[in-house]
Amino acid sequence: MSKKDYNQSVIIHKKLGGLLELTPKIKIKNKYDLSLAYTPGVAQVCKEIAAKKEKVYELTSKKSTIAIVSDGSAVLGIGNIGPEAALPVMEGKAILFKIFGNVNAVPLCINTQKSSEIISFVKNIAPTFAGINLEDISAPRCFEIEEKLKNIGIPVFHDDQHGTAIVVLAALINALKVAKKEFGDIKIVINGAGAAGISIAKILRCENYKSDRCLKVNDIIVCDSKGIISRNRKYNNIWKEKLSKITNKKNMDGTLEDAIKGADVFIGVSVGNVLNKSMIKSMNKKPIIFAMANPDPEIMPEKAYKFGAYIVGTGMSNYPNQINNLLVFPGIFKGALDAKISKITSDMELAAAHAIANFIKNPNRKRIIPSPLTRGVAEKVAEAIKKTAKL
Repeated sequence: MSKKDYNQSVIIHKKLGGLLELTPKIKIKNKYDLSLAYTPGVAQVCKEIAAKKEKVYELTSKKSTIAIVSDGSAVLGIGNIGPEAALPVMEGKAILFKIFGNVNAVPLCINTQKSSEIISFVKNIAPTFAGINLEDISAPRCFEIEEKLKNIGIPVFHDDQHGTAIVVLAALINALKVAKKEFGDIKIVINGAGAAGISIAKILRCENYKSDRCLKVNDIIVCDSKGIISRNRKYNNIWKEKLSKITNKKNMDGTLEDAIKGADVFIGVSVGNVLNKSMIKSMNKKPIIFAMANPDPEIMPEKAYKFGAYIVGTGMSNYPNQINNLLVFPGIFKGALDAKISKITSDMELAAAHAIANFIKNPNRKRIIPSPLTRGVAEKVAEAIKKTAKL
């Protein structure tokens, strides 16, 4: 996008006063209508739910409504900008939930970055919502927060972790099919050891995934800003320490440049312009590059192709093979709400990835994954979630 486009976004938000509004399903034309929608008629609805709590799904909007909860600590590629500045992103995401999954989503940006307070907040609002989408919460706190909320009776899904991992797996399934390579034979380098990078590594290593849909990669190396994640380093982050135990089978140390030699796949969820010509040249034949950093990718697609990349995926909408969470979260929650499940399992995540990959019948180098705007993807993902929930 150009600077002019960015300014146009500001103009539209200002003109509309934000992107969301609440629209009633009932018209109030007279006192009788009022008595049904509110007092005294609504008292009987309250009594029915009080007598049988499960009726809240039949008699209120809970059944089709989730909350998007953020503390504004890791917003897009901008960083820790706080809850007020995060609100436009959450409003935009709420629109996408509605358009693509017919899921009502309420943005809730909260004024705390204490994990315990966020956990308590989500538990306390759970009676109102059928699911919680955690959004733009920085690592490693996001791992602890989600872990503590997984058994609250409604699905809690941190999209920056699992949504990214699912869509990367979907893209990789088809990229390897086109390149005629197998999951068990390849070497992958992931640059970025935050929420997305760790979750991608876990899904590709099938860590805690027991499904027969697992596509396990035996050789994965993850790099952070200090270099290769290895068992030789000391960490003040238990999540990176755990990561070191399931990746880097040769326990090598070094930089990204060292890690990428002989790799088949590069997955970037880090910062812009860290991948160069010599690194790509040092990779295995038919190198696959997923450069997904925002707003600037690890390498621009045209440069990656020039330097020998076979397939390039990116986070940008103006290039083919956009690897975007929009392919995941509307369908995940649509399926979860329709099936009334209490949690989203690893098997469901794998089913979602396969559903997205299978949407492309004949993948090629410039089309390994559907466009994020493709209609019908959310329905396929939702079907996969509901089918898996019945197993």
